[in-house]
Amino acid sequence: MALAKITSITGRGVYVPGNDIDTDRIIPARFMKCVTFDGLGEFLFFDVRKNADGSDKTHPLNDARFKAASILFSGANFGCGSSREHAPQAIQKYGFRAVIAENFAEIFFGNCTTLGIPCATAAREDIARIAAAIQADPAVEIVIDVDLQVIRFGGETIRAAVRATDRDALINGRWDAIGELLDGMPAMQATAAKLPYFLP
Repeated sequence: MALAKITSITGRGVYVPGNDIDTDRIIPARFMKCVTFDGLGEFLFFDVRKNADGSDKTHPLNDARFKAASILFSGANFGCGSSREHAPQAIQKYGFRAVIAENFAEIFFGNCTTLGIPCATAAREDIARIAAAIQADPAVEIVIDVDLQVIRFGGETIRAAVRATDRDALINGRWDAIGELLDGMPAMQATAAKLPYFLP
């Protein structure tokens, strides 16, 4: 199965402010009883988006101006806490295709990459510039160039680093380890057939 080469992401953005946004805030644990990940998007940031009666709180994701956003911006240490894969799954199922933050928790970062979600780091002041541009014009086009490691928006360009191994995996279509394994199955079977101690 050939994987898509993710060299750039283009879309609108939304800024969710805050540092140390952990995986339990991204997807509360009580919604992790699902058999598949398909319905997790509706529970993204649920406890900070919804009141006890189900009505909306004031939150960027509840703002109609940002409903079309596919790029999520935030602060430092994004995705910290437990290593639950449900957090990046909820982000993807909600419709986000990339996440930009000052830095990321390691396991969250890796889980995003294996879903084909680029995570790029940018300086605090640069994220603030993008957030201001989004606030002024929610329809501003944002381009994350994974290959060149830059973000372009409203005639401006800023640096956005993607860790080298993950950048290589994304731009060369090798971001899904299971997909890589399946692609290599014929070679593995051919090698196994040559082994005298291997029983088919």
